[in-house]
Amino acid sequence: MNWLEMAESEVMAIAEPIMDNLMQASTDIDYERHVRDFSENMKRIVTKENFEQQCKSYQKVLGLFGERELMGLVRKATDARIYWKQWYTISGNEYLAFLHLMMQDGEIKVVNVSVS
Repeated sequence: MNWLEMAESEVMAIAEPIMDNLMQASTDIDYERHVRDFSENMKRIVTKENFEQQCKSYQKVLGLFGERELMGLVRKATDARIYWKQWYTISGNEYLAFLHLMMQDGEIKVVNVSVS
């Protein structure tokens, strides 16, 4: 079955562990774990040095990742995009967490991810 034709809860059962891993690996500043589900293109873009610098920078100002609340799942013919409200432990502001997943070489891969 095409993963994009699954029920929303089934797609989220795929997406949530991927996002949980990204968040925890970022908190732990663990590059190898952070990029484990990345597409090859994302691995080329996100270098270990840049990743570590970004993690240290946001953690100092915003804190660690806190609560996350699902806003929605958007599916296209070839990919899915998931949006959450995201909070940090120090900042009182709301942020947008975004995860873009696509099937590549028989595996679901992260082709874009951000918190802004």
